[in-house]
Amino acid sequence: MKWTDVLELAIALSETHPTIDPKTIRFTDLHRWVIELPGFSDDPKRSGEKILEAIQQAWIDEL
Repeated sequence: MKWTDVLELAIALSETHPTIDPKTIRFTDLHRWVIELPGFSDDPKRSGEKILEAIQQAWIDEL
């Protein structure tokens, strides 16, 4: 998975962290959780606030 796989990342995060409310996540935690996902293979430094916001919103929408 890459940073641009927003929906796939959101689904993986919701499965990996089922008890977390994505509305309350700090971006530092979200960034760490994304790069720790199995199958994530992008450069950790390529993310930015817009990408993290998109992942967070997709996760909220998934719930």
